[in-house]
Amino acid sequence: MSVRIEPPRTARQARPASHRPVAAPVPTSEDFAPAPSPDGRRVAFLSDRAGSPGVWVCEVDAGAPVALPMGDEPVLALSWSPDGQWLACVVAPGGAPRTELWVLRPDGTRRHQVAGFGRRSAALAGWLPHGAVLAVTETDEHGQALLVDAATGHRRVLAQGDLLTLLDVTPDAGVALLRRGPRNARWLELLDVATGERRRLFPDTGRGSTDQGWFGPDGTSVLARTDAYSELAALVRVDLTRPEQPPTRLAGRSDAELEHVTPSADGQRGALLWNTYGGRSELSLLDFASGVQRAVAAPGEVLGDVVFAADGGLLCLTAQGPVQPREVWLVDPSTGAPRPLRPDTGAPRADDAGVAPQLLDLRARDGLPLSGWLYRPAGPGPWPTAISLHGGPEAQERPGYNPLFQALVAQGVAVFAPNVRGSSGFGRSFVAADNLAGRYGAIADVAACADFLVDAGVARPGQLGVLGRSYGGYLVLAVLVNFPGLFAAGVAECGISDFRTFFAGTEPWIAAAAVSKYGDPQRDADLLRDLSPLTHIDRLDVPVLLIHGANDTNVPAGESAQVAQALADRGVPHGHLVLAGEGHDFLARANAEAARTATTGWLTRHLAATATVVG
Repeated sequence: MSVRIEPPRTARQARPASHRPVAAPVPTSEDFAPAPSPDGRRVAFLSDRAGSPGVWVCEVDAGAPVALPMGDEPVLALSWSPDGQWLACVVAPGGAPRTELWVLRPDGTRRHQVAGFGRRSAALAGWLPHGAVLAVTETDEHGQALLVDAATGHRRVLAQGDLLTLLDVTPDAGVALLRRGPRNARWLELLDVATGERRRLFPDTGRGSTDQGWFGPDGTSVLARTDAYSELAALVRVDLTRPEQPPTRLAGRSDAELEHVTPSADGQRGALLWNTYGGRSELSLLDFASGVQRAVAAPGEVLGDVVFAADGGLLCLTAQGPVQPREVWLVDPSTGAPRPLRPDTGAPRADDAGVAPQLLDLRARDGLPLSGWLYRPAGPGPWPTAISLHGGPEAQERPGYNPLFQALVAQGVAVFAPNVRGSSGFGRSFVAADNLAGRYGAIADVAACADFLVDAGVARPGQLGVLGRSYGGYLVLAVLVNFPGLFAAGVAECGISDFRTFFAGTEPWIAAAAVSKYGDPQRDADLLRDLSPLTHIDRLDVPVLLIHGANDTNVPAGESAQVAQALADRGVPHGHLVLAGEGHDFLARANAEAARTATTGWLTRHLAATATVVG
């Protein structure tokens, strides 16, 4: 079933590019990851308004939010127990990828850790329907699915295994739903907790991945988001009483990928988040029994963090846009009407400066269709131009809030943010197109973007830069060594420089999951050596800024350090910024701003940009 949905309407529109000077917005605080109380009267959420992501609680439609005491470490995720007595918080000590699970009362008392001890990293799947028992995955060399009592910390291990994630448990805890497998090749398994017997939910189609699933309300079915049966991910239902039958398609679209599904606590309906071409969000509510799907007006260009209150009377989400920081919005499921949690959301503010990006289509050198978002400075082009490469690679450049792009545009630098092959949001084949030796194509896609921008009159030859973080940081280094002379400068943030040292130094579960995407360190050693920028570092002869979090255990900080040393040995101009107290993602606002300031300064200086407006 599909439904046509009106294009999203943003709460605040960015200004289209014009010949008038544009001031860069001052980065503001963001509110995200809402967790409504079971009765829908209060909403807990994360905010970096105090400098680092912490927990805040607000009465719906009344009063100012109140901060809860969670210590100095950043909080990444949040959930309210069905009995209303506990908040569960995923905490990242030192900003590192290895996380802990803590619980506390909604008034801030009785805070204690319940999972993620030692070298294990904890992820929260959710709560059992009644009481306060958490479904948790702990990971180190292997995965461990367990149930944890929030009050006592008592732990019950359900299963152990490689690349294992717990998704759901039946109310009696008799059957668990597990996700298994590496990136882009995941499947679901049913576990009989009493016997330990496992069976695959549906047969292997030989393609695609299934990454989300939950039990239906009666426990005799499983609903799953998968692209194993279609190019674009869709919602299917598996009848557990008739396992021989193929899954039934409940919702799918030919013009949009199903990004995420949030079921209500009673399992009767779901909130479906759709990713339309280019990355704009659309939202609908689906009645699982009748199949009726109803569109909900989108309060922003990009939506996320969708969650129902336990009683089903409130739906929370976050919305953002080019000049709209992430903000919490509330939706009445009966009417579909959105309203902001914070009363001043949607009102003009001093930081509402910026330009709206334009979605452009182009072709890769081998003919593959590509696209990207172009942010134009004021005045006529061509301009000094920076190509920005997102992380992942199974992620997507979308028209969300990005103060770095607006800061560069205000300095007279155009920004083109493409989705090269390997990006999500464009279907199963596109996201897998850079696997293994396909990575050469992804690197060439960046060069194709540079050619396109020059030919289109956007970029000035000799004044092209490239920047990116995480996988995008890898691509920066890879394109600089594979296409010398094409770019005048680069900024690589938290990027892999040598696959051999990456696989040896990253977290074991990250390494195991990455084999399907990058290659096996032993079997594909020659391929990985050639794809490693450090192998060809003698070809890199333009100024490069390297930025890394000191506590990064996803892409260890040594990946940037060894590039800095190699460039220093050859006398190549470079900068090396290491941010203390940060991991793979820069969570403290001060550190994120330091990285933005350094990036903007580096590119404007080395691309010889003329500032349009300063301040």
